Order: sequence, then structure tokens, then C-alpha cells
Amino acid sequence: MAKKSVASLQTGSKRLTKAIKMVRSEKSGAYTFVESIMDPTKVNDFLSKK
Repeated sequence: MAKKSVASLQTGSKRLTKAIKMVRSEKSGAYTFVESIMDPTKVNDFLSKK
């Protein structure tokens, strides 16, 4: 399961996006959230990785 970013960040001339992905732990089975700030063109690659 994945959740797309809630905010677009602008710093100077760069446009960045914060992506949040929900990942299930193999040991406990609990879900954790992984956050990353990246270029908007790389968001789909980040969300599709397991």
C-alpha cells in the first residue's frame, strides 16, 4: 500500500515533493511509514518499490 505526497515543497529554483509510503514489517506484521523528499518525477518509482 502506498500513499502519495501531501505537500509540494519549493526551495529556491528546485521543486521538491514529499512522498509517504506505508510498509509492512516482516517480523511483527505492523505497518510503518517511510518518508522521503525528492524530485516529483521520481515519486512513482519510489512508491512502486517494495
